[in-house]
Amino acid sequence: MPASRNILVLYTGGTIGMQQSAEGLKPASGFAGRLRAEQERQSQLKLPSWQFRELLPPIDSANMNQTHWLAMVQAILTGVEQDGCDGVLVLHGTDTLAYSAAALSFLLLGLEVPVALTGAMLPADAPGSDAWDNLFGAMQALQAGVEPGVHLYFAGKLMSGANASKLGTASLDAFGVLPRLRQGQRVPSIPAALGYRQPRRTVGLAVLPLHPGIQAAQVRAVLASDVQGLVLECYGSGTGPSNEDQLLAALKEAHARGVVLAAISQCPQGHVDFGIYAAGSKLAASGLVSGGGMTREAALGKLFALLGAGLSQAEVEHWFALDLCGERAD
Repeated sequence: MPASRNILVLYTGGTIGMQQSAEGLKPASGFAGRLRAEQERQSQLKLPSWQFRELLPPIDSANMNQTHWLAMVQAILTGVEQDGCDGVLVLHGTDTLAYSAAALSFLLLGLEVPVALTGAMLPADAPGSDAWDNLFGAMQALQAGVEPGVHLYFAGKLMSGANASKLGTASLDAFGVLPRLRQGQRVPSIPAALGYRQPRRTVGLAVLPLHPGIQAAQVRAVLASDVQGLVLECYGSGTGPSNEDQLLAALKEAHARGVVLAAISQCPQGHVDFGIYAAGSKLAASGLVSGGGMTREAALGKLFALLGAGLSQAEVEHWFALDLCGERAD
């Protein structure tokens, strides 16, 4: 694993750089100066050289969307291909940090430099903040050598960007990778249509958790909202209300008109295996493709990368069922 010696620090906003306002904590620009000042205060740390870029305006990550993901990709590629950076550190708010880490995992397939994302539970200026430990810890990890791909660094842990989730809000150790059954066929190589050079566009996506009493009309309403892909959070190993004919019909009709239907388990440590229960088999027969042990963040990010590349429904389902970067297979 080659060491990163010239890092792009890409600041998107988030709690790490927030400052107090009359309305409460708000995103603030000018973080580069604060970073340099803190590095001087902690001059004993050995850190790589870095260049700074920020996406303007900086945002609360609760406002993160697909357009921001695409802007991050462009800024990362500019830093790597034009500015000669051999590692990237993205500073990001924690609310959607795992979503962005997952999305970038699929949007940057094939990029031969490591990308790490981090943030903070408390602003950098707050007493007891975790901001500098996370930021400098991520920089040191990149300097020590990290495999190419997308990673999430938090509270001293370097995690797979495609598998990490935010697990809590009351602790500084807020992120982790839960044990899920991840087994699947890994693609031997990434085709150009899925690689980081492939242009992407925004697409209509939705996530819908099943729950007791869910109505076919509710499912139809979501599917009628111009979505191209739906992540359906099923019970357990991929079951749902199999005796609701109208609900199953709504899924079949959507699939017939080209909507990609992806199933994941709503259990924190679950995985989908349609063949275990008859209820799961009926969902599979309605057009759902199994997400195996993928997290919600990974399933959403993967659908975005595949559909955003302009692939057909059949192509998306084919690649969704395979492991691209460790999201389906350990």
